[in-house]
Amino acid sequence: MKDVIIIGGGLAGLSAAWRLKHYDILLLESDDRVGGRIRSERRGNYWLNWGGHVYAGSNSATDELLKSVGIDALPVPGILSAMSMNGKLLLDGRVETYPFRVPMSWKSRFAIMRAGAKVRAAVYKYSKVVQRRPREDFRIQQQRVFDFLNDRTFTEFVGELPMDADALFRPTVSRSTGDPEQISAGSGVGYFHMIWNKSEGLSRNIIGGPSTLTSTIAAKLGEQVQLSAKVKEVFHKEKSVVVRYSQNGAVHEEEARYAILATPAPITRKIAVDIDPQMGKALDQIVYGPHVSAAFLTNETNPQVWDNVYALATPKRSFDVLIHSSNLVHSFQAERQPGSSFMTFSPAQRGRDLIDKSDSDIIQTYLKDLNELFPGFSSHVVEAEVSRWPLGSAYVFPGRAKLQSTLTQPSGRLFLAGDYLGTLYTETAVQTGFTAAQNINSLLGTENLKIQKKKFAI
Repeated sequence: MKDVIIIGGGLAGLSAAWRLKHYDILLLESDDRVGGRIRSERRGNYWLNWGGHVYAGSNSATDELLKSVGIDALPVPGILSAMSMNGKLLLDGRVETYPFRVPMSWKSRFAIMRAGAKVRAAVYKYSKVVQRRPREDFRIQQQRVFDFLNDRTFTEFVGELPMDADALFRPTVSRSTGDPEQISAGSGVGYFHMIWNKSEGLSRNIIGGPSTLTSTIAAKLGEQVQLSAKVKEVFHKEKSVVVRYSQNGAVHEEEARYAILATPAPITRKIAVDIDPQMGKALDQIVYGPHVSAAFLTNETNPQVWDNVYALATPKRSFDVLIHSSNLVHSFQAERQPGSSFMTFSPAQRGRDLIDKSDSDIIQTYLKDLNELFPGFSSHVVEAEVSRWPLGSAYVFPGRAKLQSTLTQPSGRLFLAGDYLGTLYTETAVQTGFTAAQNINSLLGTENLKIQKKKFAI
């Protein structure tokens, strides 16, 4: 019998496994690689990226994981609030000035000023709410963040806006894979807080690309990680958990004292056949939006306008944001070296518009917009690849806060982990993986102590 079986080889599952590596564990991943929605590949000094790209800083669970695994991460050096809209590329200046620098009607400008003032005031309040207090458990902090403006949508919060005003706000809000009409006001405000406060929250790049972390953990765990292992069901016995899965055409059954379900909410709901009914109902209410992304590698030899930009918001485009993945590497260079790498990101409705199209159609759609942003861009592209994520991220909807206390409780010998359990994405994945592992650490330690006492008494 195993001590722990971990289902799901994304960041949450790998974080839990890393904490439990001194036990007899088994991690089952249905894909042929680990990482889940973290996916990057090295290309010389650069890397292509298709998923999670920024990570939490000092005094975070992510920082603890990076240090213990031996992976370096550095602050994002480039501009996070660049924008291109209505033919105008804005790379500097305060964001409050953007409505006056982008061509649009005065009606839209006044609407943006009114809504922007409301969002700015809410961001100030959010910064107080999200601040973790001394010796405070992250779960208490997370509940407080969920509760913030969770009674209405972002659209209801800012009010109906003219087309250009709505277009300016939408790319920031929809990064959660929910549209402004779907996500809570607090969640939308949280995204503006992240962009306007570069030194806080998710603000670091992993050197070598995000998969450097996940692949290194898997390599160090060795045969404790099994790929292409598709779990069919998980259920309880009196003092154990049974996991049935298929791998390479064969059906396997493993038994463990505990299990961690580090899978998206709908998959967890499907395979955990005897999960607590109340928890099952809570899982049923978690909502995911899709996203489509593409990575581009270029071969230009001269300095470019994008060199000091990390994130570029792109209202009215096929993608909501362009991430300059090679920005960190360029910042190291005394002289500008050839090439760059980028990720286009199309969440929520943008993702729905693209997800069923062919790879070539998606690439051509993206290149059309990229050429309009940066004339001649496509002539420098040497590699392009699309990635689709039907379950992109779980977005925070009005009323989501009420589910949190149920979702963070164990169900018998089952513990949940994953970024859908919080609002900090990669940081939540690591936090919840660590927490599930720590709970099991405590239980296994207590059980082992009882066994030792019993043997000593005999």
